[in-house]
Amino acid sequence: MNLLVIGAGGREHALAWKLSQSSRVRKLYCAPGNAGIAAVAECVEVQADDVTGLLRFAQEAQIDFTVVGPELPLTLGIVDEFERAGLRIFGPTQTGAQLEGSKSFCKTLLAKQGIPTAAYEVFSDAEAAKQHVTAKGAPIVIKADGLAAGKGVVVAQSVAQAHAAIDRMMTARVFGAAGGRVVIEACLSGPECSVIALTDGETVLPLAPAQDYKRAFDDDRGPNTGGMGSYSPVPALSESVAQRVLAEILQPTVAALRAEGVVYRGALYAGLMLTDEGPSVVEFNCRFGDPETQCILPRLDSDLLDLLLATTDGTLARHTPRWRAGASVCVVMASGGYPGEFARGKLIGGVEAAEALDEVVVFHAGTARTANGLVTSGGRVFGVTAVGDDYRSARERAYEAVGLIDFDGAHVRSDIGPRG
Repeated sequence: MNLLVIGAGGREHALAWKLSQSSRVRKLYCAPGNAGIAAVAECVEVQADDVTGLLRFAQEAQIDFTVVGPELPLTLGIVDEFERAGLRIFGPTQTGAQLEGSKSFCKTLLAKQGIPTAAYEVFSDAEAAKQHVTAKGAPIVIKADGLAAGKGVVVAQSVAQAHAAIDRMMTARVFGAAGGRVVIEACLSGPECSVIALTDGETVLPLAPAQDYKRAFDDDRGPNTGGMGSYSPVPALSESVAQRVLAEILQPTVAALRAEGVVYRGALYAGLMLTDEGPSVVEFNCRFGDPETQCILPRLDSDLLDLLLATTDGTLARHTPRWRAGASVCVVMASGGYPGEFARGKLIGGVEAAEALDEVVVFHAGTARTANGLVTSGGRVFGVTAVGDDYRSARERAYEAVGLIDFDGAHVRSDIGPRG
């Protein structure tokens, strides 16, 4: 088969890396890709949000199956366009992608079906939002309604901080139209966990769970980012809790969408808070997580292509993925200043030495190849992933690899991995 992966980040590198291992792949392309993806796929200069250009390329290159990495093309309706052209593609339709593209759509669906999530209100007026915050007090959660690259959530520890977040989103429009409306939620407490499932609209098949680290600095301090690291599996998610997640959250959400006329096929990412009352939905995403995918896929012993095709074709019930025992840890190396302003074009060294370590994969997230060598081109630069027989060995190996990679201003969290 000829395959196309859409996207340019660490998640897409992990997807392309795993798909390239399938014996069913004849030719693998990635649009637009990055310097790391170029080692396993042919990169083509079509941007992930250029739906028309991607469709044209898929037709010209006789692509048999397309895998969409990021959320933006999904919310733009790329699946609808490809399916109208008779092309097979992995991901939900534009209507299904609203689960991530609109926080208010997601919360309304959950509330209507009684799926556990934090109490919330939706506001289109900044002053009304501030009055609500003043009445409720802090801590409180402020979310931009639309897509904000994982940075549109503020867990405000004071009313003043919440007011400032509302001003940035709704008045200054730092996230553009995505901040024209906000969702204000009660602040839940407990361990967080990410569960990514595959679903063909009927069967829901959870993958190995992962723990993501959103805050920029150690001890969960600083601003929210797209993710500074992850590990898998998650000790806090016992088998009994995992069954509750499936029965009380994942399956009812797919059924709720189906009741609304949406047959949701693709990856369903549940960001969860494991509260004293049970698992509760923090957010839903309509695609594989980043950086969770980077630590989940190295533990997958099954053919990823088989699973994605079954998801698209409605035959997922026939599959049971096999997982490697042990653990994996992914440490994100970011540009200095991320998630704020950061410099690009910093020369990178040591990647080959890191990749030479046993059970280590260096997933590129923001790199480019120039005449001078490999350089940084994004906020998150690498997801350095290691697999081990246990958390300790995986973590030590991941940080050993991180220590071998060098670029000016590199920033990492030093506390990725289960506490204790």
